[in-house]
Amino acid sequence: MDKLEYDIVILGTGLGGMRAALEATKKSGSKLRIALISKIHAMRSHSVAAEGGISGVLYPDKNKDSFELHAYDTIKGSDYLADQDAVEMLVRNAPHEIRLLEHLGVPWNRDKDGEIQFRAFGGMSTPRTAFAADKTGFFMLNSIYDTLLRFDNIDVFHEYYATKMLLDKGVFKGFYVIDLATGNRKLIVARQGIIATGGAARVYEFTTTSYSSTGDGLGLAYREGLPLKDMEFVQFHPTALVPSGILISEAARGEGGYLLNSKNERFMANYAKTKMELAPRDIVSRAIMTEIEEGRGIKDPTSGMDYVLLDLRHLEQKILDEKLPMIREIAIKMLKIDPAYEPLPIRPASHFTMGGIASNKEAGVLYTKKKQVRGLWAAGECGSVSVHGANRLGSNSLSECIIWGRIAGEAAAKSALKTRGLSAVDKWLERAVTDEDMRISKLLDSHGEHNPYQIRKELWRTMEENVHVFRNKQRLTKAKKKLKELTARFSNIYVGDKGNIYNTNLRDVFELENMLNLSAVITECALNRTESRGGHWRTDYPSRDDKRWLKHTLAFKSAKGIRLDYLPVKITKWKPEIRKY
Repeated sequence: MDKLEYDIVILGTGLGGMRAALEATKKSGSKLRIALISKIHAMRSHSVAAEGGISGVLYPDKNKDSFELHAYDTIKGSDYLADQDAVEMLVRNAPHEIRLLEHLGVPWNRDKDGEIQFRAFGGMSTPRTAFAADKTGFFMLNSIYDTLLRFDNIDVFHEYYATKMLLDKGVFKGFYVIDLATGNRKLIVARQGIIATGGAARVYEFTTTSYSSTGDGLGLAYREGLPLKDMEFVQFHPTALVPSGILISEAARGEGGYLLNSKNERFMANYAKTKMELAPRDIVSRAIMTEIEEGRGIKDPTSGMDYVLLDLRHLEQKILDEKLPMIREIAIKMLKIDPAYEPLPIRPASHFTMGGIASNKEAGVLYTKKKQVRGLWAAGECGSVSVHGANRLGSNSLSECIIWGRIAGEAAAKSALKTRGLSAVDKWLERAVTDEDMRISKLLDSHGEHNPYQIRKELWRTMEENVHVFRNKQRLTKAKKKLKELTARFSNIYVGDKGNIYNTNLRDVFELENMLNLSAVITECALNRTESRGGHWRTDYPSRDDKRWLKHTLAFKSAKGIRLDYLPVKITKWKPEIRKY
């Protein structure tokens, strides 16, 4: 087995991971050797799918905006579960990052005066979302990636899959990876590691995310006993195209799109009269599902899915061509519907993981409630700082990825410079590698009776039917029982492909293991939280309960199953109040 030594190893090549690499090399004057690992080609990381924009207060006088207002909107949007000190870091750092991205080459849309344009997004008091048409994530990632290619100290490993994170008593050592192109197994060791693998929305079948969004970093951390925070809070984006699940950006509503039911009613007036279609995503998703469940939806004849309509017909042709070109292209390509002339069929789909690997506002990954793992950081959606609390406002995600990517990269670089030159290979590491070798060989040799793809299909259906926008004890208990059964069957699966070269069958099995673990955590946390808050809505507990539940959930893997603990929410200025729009 090859052993590769680096100063910093970054798992994940989306906006969080790439921004971390850029900052780490900048802070060290390119002295540190940095490895970026991606299970797909780096430029296919799911960040490229972000359409709408990135939030930040750039022109406070012109927009009648302020850091305080951005923070308040975020905290209210989070249903008061966000840590307010972290939110203040987000709003104050966002303008700098937007300007940096401009210097790196992001082609922001501009107004007639040449200033960066902003569009309205849900839950925001004023337009503060900078955008590059409806391809913002692509342009951001491409600009950073092109910049990273200038540095000889950064190596990018495309299509390498990490099967194990190597932790020894709270100290990070590296990752065990498989080169998917050859099947060769490698040990990548480093004194500092950054996890930036994105979220786990693919535990659901109908999702806006790519097939790669399987929560691998969260799964690796959980298996090593690290806590996951607030996993019950999953965001369902209100407008996913039926039947594919492709994201139709909130930008479509930000530019003036309407939501209509089967009676041609603009129904959001019944749910959020002041914000209408630009209410926060949890409120809009519940409104759509209520319309559908009460019989005011429309049934897709092919998939059988019920939906409502997103109407853009009243918008000027210039808006569609300049600000929403990809949405128009997607609709025509996928459904042969031109949104300039016909409304689009949409319904909520899993989209974002508000929870994640428990980390502090300095991006340090927690080992216990109070102790930090030595040498390990988290950036982007896979981490839970928490700036989103129970519900994320659209366009705050790209701000989070970039800001905590920078914070993680800087922290890892400072620590790596202090320990540079020290070998990270030891006898414990060698034993851990031997154990992982044996585990993988056993999987390849397996001749069990269960098909992993059938298990995955049943997993998706279980989550869609029981752990969705509306939840209750009966559904969650049913999901818990089914997930336990699926996990038992997983222990007796077969891997049909016994080869080495591009064994996607084996990769899919690793992903399924992560998805089973994370689905169990989401379900257990949701069953335990007996209130409704943000993206977690219990029909049997329809009210927010600050007295009992104004706290973060921590989920640990233990010998007896999932162990839950709690952390207080950090409140600085904004006391919880009734959340109305």
